[in-house]
Amino acid sequence: MAGRRRSDRALREKLRSPGRPPVARQEHRRRFWALIAKGHSSEEAAMEVGVSAPVGFRWFRAAGGVAPSHLSCALKPPLMGHLSFAEREEIALLQAGGLGVREVARRLGRAPSTVSRELRRNAATRSGALDYLATTAQWHAERAARRPKQAKLATNLALRSYVQERLAGSVVAPGGTAVPGPSVPWKGRRHGPRQSRRWGKAWSPQQIAQRLRLDYPEDSTMRISHEAIYQALHVQGRGALKRELTQCLRTGRALRVPRARSRRRGKSFITPEILISARPAEVEDRAVPGHWEGDLIIGLNCSAIGTLVERTTRFTMLLHLPPMDGHGTEAREKNGPALAGHGAEAVRDAITGTITTLPEQLRRSLTWDQGAEMARHARLRIDTGLEVYFCDPHSPWQRGTNENTNGLLRQYFPKGTDLSVHGADDLAAVAAALNARPRKTLGWKTPAEALDAALQAAQDGVAMAG
Repeated sequence: MAGRRRSDRALREKLRSPGRPPVARQEHRRRFWALIAKGHSSEEAAMEVGVSAPVGFRWFRAAGGVAPSHLSCALKPPLMGHLSFAEREEIALLQAGGLGVREVARRLGRAPSTVSRELRRNAATRSGALDYLATTAQWHAERAARRPKQAKLATNLALRSYVQERLAGSVVAPGGTAVPGPSVPWKGRRHGPRQSRRWGKAWSPQQIAQRLRLDYPEDSTMRISHEAIYQALHVQGRGALKRELTQCLRTGRALRVPRARSRRRGKSFITPEILISARPAEVEDRAVPGHWEGDLIIGLNCSAIGTLVERTTRFTMLLHLPPMDGHGTEAREKNGPALAGHGAEAVRDAITGTITTLPEQLRRSLTWDQGAEMARHARLRIDTGLEVYFCDPHSPWQRGTNENTNGLLRQYFPKGTDLSVHGADDLAAVAAALNARPRKTLGWKTPAEALDAALQAAQDGVAMAG
């Protein structure tokens, strides 16, 4: 019995199943990771391949955010000798129709031995017979194709200890005493902003990998790549490093971010037609007044002041954004307004109330960065008539006039101070002071004088036309 082929030994008594087949097949996972590589979210990729969003998120998290090596879209397609799931479905249908092995092989364009071997090797044998089901056959084929190999950090204790010590070893004072730092519990995800972080030596994986060559120049077993360290940290089931050690990385990121997704970063409310590249050419040359640039300056305790600067005349208007009731004393309601006072609704109302005091010819466009405070830009466009455009991510020079003005305003509202103590009258006074300063770019006129001249020219043009 022991010398018989595995396919012949399949005709046996009923045995316990090795487990439930997975929710989706390997080809689904391969498509999933191909979509992730293109920048899709795990939810979008899961829906595209036909599985639920929680399943897609589990796939993403279990792999540390990066496609497993055997599912990477960079790999070559499967060899032609391997049957695909579509072919296995065809085999199951033709066999159920009563066709013989040779006829099935002829229709598939395969060798009869390939079909015969498939029917015996990957059949469902739980009932004691060779029942061929496509899903079960695919499952068996994927299990047989696995090439399990233990991670180097899991088998080399000395190497693992070296890596862990450089990642999470204690910070030591000059006298040799260990300094534990703040106590930070592991929550299974990245630390939040402005929160304490776990202290450790915090060498980067690249520093560890390169330093091994200096510390162990003669020991070839003490070698590892920085990518292997990253995978040991981020990929579950590697059996080497605990994921909680990701706290000791500079970013503290528990999941890796696919490169294409990082390039797609941006707000969901921003579409290509409202990016700065779609802005009219007349805005760039500053020949026509009425085009504005806006931003927020942030202070202590999430306080903020909104700034609006007209590109042609440099005329400045400040938005009063007081904190809402309950800020700092009550927990914010989920999906509720930002109690700090500079949420999307508050900024929209402040811009509307300020900009509508100007004539219509001075309300042409507004350029802002991609901050969440402009999520209600569509309603702002309806209420004010302003065409709203957004800069590219991390491109403050595209709002150079506004950035320059914000620097001037820091003389009155320094960084690290509470801006909520300034009322609307204070802001109006500071804006008036800026608008009364002569500017070199305006031929030493003041922004207020330049705006008055623009308004007068507009009125004369209307009178001439009449």
